[in-house]
Amino acid sequence: MDSIKRLTPFIAVSTQLQPADMGTLAAAGYRCVINNRPDNEGEQQPSSAEMQAAAQANGLDYHHLPVVSGQIRDADVEAFNALLAQVRGPVLAYCRTGTRSCSLWALSEAHHLDPLALLATAREAGYDLSGLAPRLEQRWQDAPRAEPSHASPGQRYDVVVVGGGAAGCAVTASLLKRQPGLRIAVVEPRDQHHYQPGWTLVGAGVFDRARTERPMAQCIPPQAQWVHAAVAAFEPEQQCVVLEDGTRLAYRALVVCPGLSLDWGAIDGLEETLGRNGVTSNYRFELAPYTWRLVQELREGRALFTQPPMPIKCAGAPQKALYLSCDWWQREGRLGAIQPEFCSAGAALFGVADFVPTLMGYIERYGVNLQLTTQLVKVDGQARRAWFRQTDKDGQVHELEKTFDLLHVVPPQKAPRFIRDSVLANAEGWVEADHETLRHPRFGNIFSLGDVCAAPNAKTAAAVRKQAPVVAENLLAVLAGRGPRALYDGYGACPLTVERGKVVLAEFGYGGKLLPTFPLDPRVPRRLAWDLKVRAMPGIYFDMMLRGREWLAEPKHLPHEPLAVEAPAACDFERERK
Repeated sequence: MDSIKRLTPFIAVSTQLQPADMGTLAAAGYRCVINNRPDNEGEQQPSSAEMQAAAQANGLDYHHLPVVSGQIRDADVEAFNALLAQVRGPVLAYCRTGTRSCSLWALSEAHHLDPLALLATAREAGYDLSGLAPRLEQRWQDAPRAEPSHASPGQRYDVVVVGGGAAGCAVTASLLKRQPGLRIAVVEPRDQHHYQPGWTLVGAGVFDRARTERPMAQCIPPQAQWVHAAVAAFEPEQQCVVLEDGTRLAYRALVVCPGLSLDWGAIDGLEETLGRNGVTSNYRFELAPYTWRLVQELREGRALFTQPPMPIKCAGAPQKALYLSCDWWQREGRLGAIQPEFCSAGAALFGVADFVPTLMGYIERYGVNLQLTTQLVKVDGQARRAWFRQTDKDGQVHELEKTFDLLHVVPPQKAPRFIRDSVLANAEGWVEADHETLRHPRFGNIFSLGDVCAAPNAKTAAAVRKQAPVVAENLLAVLAGRGPRALYDGYGACPLTVERGKVVLAEFGYGGKLLPTFPLDPRVPRRLAWDLKVRAMPGIYFDMMLRGREWLAEPKHLPHEPLAVEAPAACDFERERK
């Protein structure tokens, strides 16, 4: 039917329909018809009763919401908005020319969509709503900004995004950039959003902690509905997410990106002493300043820095804390009286072999005692003692006891419990996903990205920057009835802060393939990379990535749907053991 103009995946508008059209609409996948035309408005106009009977005979829901041409009241807009919140889509709304229905849609969405985006969408569908511009602008200005809300039982969305961290905000922005009218719910219980890559710099006295925190309301795109709640379970067969209070959110597509959990309790005694007795971690917002205080106060003794088994978020962060601390002690003339040790559960210093020689140069420069295959298992803060499980070359396991004056701990990490216990998880507890399309292999309208995704890439914000456009394009393709064709190449980045003022910008993809952004040798520490890390990246994160401005993030496309693929790990810390 040429008269149908799709505005969003959820709603389309049309000129006057006939009872005979209902079978065609049902075959096209529509589930609901809304008639915005009063009865007896024109000659040869089917009555609402006739249209309702034809719709119901073809299994379609039908609603009559009559609006007088040229006299759309605020009450009409609110009624239309309330109706859209209740019905199952896709929806087709019609009137004599379609203009009334399109106007109702635009006015109902103006509380959370930019008026220019609404006017452009209408224009592409063939409707000039420029006369509504002042009214759209007023509704936009009067609307509250990204306030948290409680979910309404039975609410249905085009997309539900689980998680309001880097991945959740970025993919929501990328989706809305492509389809401004999408009805998206972002489920996130936290009130604050953190720029976690900045915590290493807080722990080195370079950043103030406040620079890494913003209200969640400023980070979730205002066009989306922020559901201020936590997820308890998934019902993919029913296309529902279950919240902790039992409320169910229905979706057409689901994006799962709640991040990961830091397992502080996996190290015996750690939780009791964390944040005192010289025990700290840059992996917690409130503890990064304590790291800097300890570094400044230490004048002699042993400083232990630990790294747990993979996977963890930002695999380079444990040694970033080591390098920046040692650099400061060296500049202060204290390093000779301090014995730094790096105890890593991995068999290699770094998971991409190309960068190991450069990093080993800094290990030697700072006089670091490097202990590989050595995992922290227990801490006694008051006694200033730590115990490690070390595996030798023959596979024999030994327990080591070490004293310390400063202990920087990176905890083991795992998927959140509600993910591990769900049908979406693989055997290790992470959300299953094809490594290229990021689509779930068993549930075709579910995607994942970020730290919780099982793809064997480095779990970094840089990875999310490349993943978000891939998920956005593939999800919209699925909603349109096509297969996913955008590919993720495993890109991730670890800006390794080897000294104050220089960074090794490690960028790599699946299999450890180097993927440098700039035409420079990425193994060389550079001031340029430091400036990028310290000056540019916070702005790129907050003002570009979380706003859908995809800088150097255009995904690769195939002309056909790709086959399922299992990619080799991007960052392999066990390589030297093999």
